[in-house]
Amino acid sequence: MSQSTSKFLRFFSPFIRAMPEIKTPDREVSFKEKIIWTVVALIIYIVMSNIPIFGVDIQETEDYFYWLRVILASQRGTLTELGIGPIVTAGLIMQILMGSGIMKINMADPYDRSMFTGAQKILAIFLTVFNTIAYLIGGAFGNLEEISPASVIFIFLQLFFSGIIIILLDEMLQKGWGIGSGVSLFIATGVAGQVFWNCFSFVPMTGEHFDGMPRGIVIAFFQAIFNPADSVPIEKLWLRPSNLPGLISIITTIGIFVVIVYFESVTIDIPLAYSGYRGFKGKYPIKLLYVSVIPVILVSALYANGMFLGQMIAGPNSALRGGDLDFWLNLIGQYGDPGQSPGGSYLNPVGGLIYFMTPPQGFQSVIDAPLRAVIYLVIFIVLCIVFGRIWVEVSGLAPRDIARQIIDSGMEIPGFRRSERIIERILSRYIPTLTILCGIIVGLLSFTSDALGALSSGTGLLIAIGVIHQYAESISKEAAAEQYPALRGFLGLD
Repeated sequence: MSQSTSKFLRFFSPFIRAMPEIKTPDREVSFKEKIIWTVVALIIYIVMSNIPIFGVDIQETEDYFYWLRVILASQRGTLTELGIGPIVTAGLIMQILMGSGIMKINMADPYDRSMFTGAQKILAIFLTVFNTIAYLIGGAFGNLEEISPASVIFIFLQLFFSGIIIILLDEMLQKGWGIGSGVSLFIATGVAGQVFWNCFSFVPMTGEHFDGMPRGIVIAFFQAIFNPADSVPIEKLWLRPSNLPGLISIITTIGIFVVIVYFESVTIDIPLAYSGYRGFKGKYPIKLLYVSVIPVILVSALYANGMFLGQMIAGPNSALRGGDLDFWLNLIGQYGDPGQSPGGSYLNPVGGLIYFMTPPQGFQSVIDAPLRAVIYLVIFIVLCIVFGRIWVEVSGLAPRDIARQIIDSGMEIPGFRRSERIIERILSRYIPTLTILCGIIVGLLSFTSDALGALSSGTGLLIAIGVIHQYAESISKEAAAEQYPALRGFLGLD
């Protein structure tokens, strides 16, 4: 460990000791117990998502994270207002620092690894404090001058301790008490809830820009069949006004689900043989979507923070507006009439950088602004590729890491000398290319979902499907490892 690395990590040491921590289990946690703890974490998060923040009237405030609520697994005006944003952003910052070489850490060193994890938690807590203060100052919970100091402090404490609980829930699952991670679990739950709402909501959508039918497309479809006198024709349910879920939304969602599951199952199989027993053969599958939807989560975290800061700096209520800086502020973002949602109003970008960071909402928006759609798609794909390559290097998915796993499990590639360097060279033929292809595929699928108006945001839907598939794989691995403990190392569970 270099001297510079030691200084950077040791800077966080006093804070890490003072932070609450979930201990790594000192025994083998059974599969059934992991399921129980995973469900407990999910129930706690759902309960928090339905407890409103005391002292806040969201109907009179603007939703700065409206465009990325589902991706951040947050609910407007509740204890999960910040969602997993601080956790993902902290991970994003640490991975950028590590991947760029600014912060050199030896992840094989237990001290470096534990300090890296602890520093990431400290950063997540700091971002929770920063985002809460920015929310209050920016007027997300109302005009700060009209809120009493006691209410401001109480709102801050509610969000701060809620953020700590969310961080600990994620840590509990990642340290082996549950399955997967809290980040993935909470995102998938939020997307599933939105899909269910858009399918089965009975709430009538009345008003000048709506069709008067229930929001849920399934309910609207059956109402059009069995009560045609009080309904719109079925053919008008294919593409509904104001981006309401239509029949094309269901078809798009099912289609994206099938495509993602298919791509997740496409693999390049590297033949393996067990060096200790002749005749025992196996294979190491390298998935086409090698880094799955992780790049989408990281890019979404970058977008979320960029859009949040952009709205704070260049929004219509910004203190910087109305002076000589307007030209530069317009380059950051221009906003039209506020939109309306169940969680209050939200800023609607119509120009500037923020406009090109906002995904197109429905096929009509792509037709109206094709250049914006193309620019958004290109930037999104490029960022997915960049973050995918960084994730491969920092998460143990690089060719050298996989080669080490194969050697440590007692396996070798038939026809080649049992050498870590040789196996790494073979894996390097595939992994970098698959990482780039993964970024392109997930970027295109996310854009297609948004452009055709799926039942959830394109990025959220992509993440949820990938997470569900990963959970299915994790559950099958855990079940197999419980029956055959000798397979734990090869399955990557140790």
